[in-house]
Amino acid sequence: MVAVDLNADLGEGFGVWRLGDDDAMLGIVTSANIACGFHAGDPAGLLRVCRAAAARGVRIGAQVGYRDLAGFGRRFIDVSADDLLADVIYQIGALQALAQVAGSAVCYVKPHGALYNTIVNHRDQAAAVAEAVRVVDAGLPVLGLAGSAFFDEALARGLRTVPEAFADRAYRPDGQLVSRRQPGALLHDPAAIAERVLSMVTTGRVTAVDGSTIPISVESVCVHGDSPGALQIASAVRDHLKAGGVDVKAFC
Repeated sequence: MVAVDLNADLGEGFGVWRLGDDDAMLGIVTSANIACGFHAGDPAGLLRVCRAAAARGVRIGAQVGYRDLAGFGRRFIDVSADDLLADVIYQIGALQALAQVAGSAVCYVKPHGALYNTIVNHRDQAAAVAEAVRVVDAGLPVLGLAGSAFFDEALARGLRTVPEAFADRAYRPDGQLVSRRQPGALLHDPAAIAERVLSMVTTGRVTAVDGSTIPISVESVCVHGDSPGALQIASAVRDHLKAGGVDVKAFC
């Protein structure tokens, strides 16, 4: 049976400000990319999400990003490789402690936002993130884009790479994501998204914004927890995958 993981970015509130419905999303996804306090999240909130994930048996991943609370980690930062290395080590370590107290553990790492997109091509930053994961725990898999510089650097260090597809984002013909600044970058129709995800998982192909059909590697599917209608989208995706004979389960 074909199997795929379903993940979402969670723990991205801060103080009294809440983003998305983490508790409800944890009832749908199999893996939770939990913020680490640099682009979003505060310690008390992150501990709550870790505890909720542990109670539901949802795997916890460290969602590492640029130090950019004001920009929600969606702005490129020209940080040095040494600084980025230390930043990522710090973030993984912080979430490891919170997850341990919650009775669980960090079992993978996923870059967030601008960092995720930057290390598709930015070799120095890609190497810094991969090296940070290696020195913390070389047994941690990394989520990212197949064919990216990040995956090249991770594989060179013996890390397991888990190719990810996005349920609610449009793709360019080169396989990268359409910028959020561009029209049509975000998808909103739960039924259409669910059918698209099933096709990606079962055929290994997706239709890009120019109408071309491109190959895509999928071991995990991301539904953004902060997107409008996120819960409806995630539920539709999970239900449609199961109806299509796909086993939805964590990859780690």
